[in-house]
Order: sequence, then structure tokens, then C-alpha cells
Amino acid sequence: MTLTPDLLLHAYASGIFPMAESRDDGDLFWVDPKVRAIIPLDGFHLPRRLARTVRQGKFSVRIDTAFRPVMEACAGGAGGERRESWINDTILRLYGALFERGVCHSVECWSGDELVGGLYGLHLGAAFFGESMFSRATDASKVALVYLVARLIRGGFTLLDTQFLTPHLARFGCVEISRDVYHSRLNAALANKNADYFALGVDEAPETILQSLIHRS
Repeated sequence: MTLTPDLLLHAYASGIFPMAESRDDGDLFWVDPKVRAIIPLDGFHLPRRLARTVRQGKFSVRIDTAFRPVMEACAGGAGGERRESWINDTILRLYGALFERGVCHSVECWSGDELVGGLYGLHLGAAFFGESMFSRATDASKVALVYLVARLIRGGFTLLDTQFLTPHLARFGCVEISRDVYHSRLNAALANKNADYFALGVDEAPETILQSLIHRS
């Protein structure tokens, strides 16, 4: 069966996602973890030092201006620091096609004209599926995550799926839930048609980002 963008969306709506064994492996396999990691949007933890970094405007944060370079950096290409990755050419192609549809997004941290960090993912209904992040400068990926969470809160999203729990994500309040609980929350998020990824402007000031986190519902 040929994996198409439409089939990929159906998979996410069913609670599964694809991965490759390595960047050079042409095949994909489906993953449906027994335990799923999420960041509760009403329980996001923002470390004080990171809040100061955001407030100082150390990076210029942009939305959807360099989706392919972000994906390639997450895969370890174009100067990325990873030697191994589950992001292969098929994944690059499929998510690139979904980006053209407006379903996938990137949050990018820039230092001048240099892309130094970011993340990408896709959204369906009021669910956002975070795929991967990278950093070439201290705190760059963390700042991108803060901007993403603020955007999701402002836009009325109810689910931020991170797939797996890592020590890095645990610092921000990431928790694990069972597959059954995840599917229940996913179905509720998919039924919510009011979420708006662009409710927050693409060039908001750092203070607006922080206020969105403070005044979350």
C-alpha cells in the first residue's frame, strides 16, 4: 500500500503515526504505543530562566517560513547534530505535502539569518501532534516549544501529543497516559472544530507569548 498524505492524516486520527528505522531506510512502520506522552496545556511548566530568555527576545521566532529546513535539521541534515533519525525521505515528502495543505507547521528560532532551532508537527481539530525539534543554540528548541504552547492555548487546542516522554520534555510538565485515555482525549479533540492555529499572530511580542501562558484557561 502506498502511503499518501490522506492516509497519513487518517492514521493520526486513529491514534497511530509512522517512523523509519533510520534516515536511510526507505520503509516505514506504524506506531501505537501502549503509553502515550502529552503535555497538558493547562499544566505546562515554564522555568523562570527560560521565561527570562523569552522575554529578552534572544531569538527571532517565525512561523511556517522554513518548514523543510526545520524537518531536515530534525533529521540531522544541513548541519543538524543528530547522527541517527527516524525521519527518512518518505516522511520528508509526506509532511511537506501536508505543509502545503496548511496541516503541518513549523516554529523556528532565528539568530539573524541563521536558523538555530525549531520544531514541527501537524494539527487535526483541536489536537496538535509534535513530531520533532532541534537546537543549534542554547535554549532555541525550548523557546520554540514555549511559542508553540502559547499558540495552542490561544487557539483553543486541547491536546498536545509528544508521542514519547523524555527527560527534556518532563521539565515542561509532559506526562504519560494510557492508550485508552489517549484515544478518548484524541477523539474529543478531533470533534472540536473551533481550534484556530493562527488565533495568535505570527509576529507577536515575547511579552504577549508569556501572557498567553499566564492567562491560559
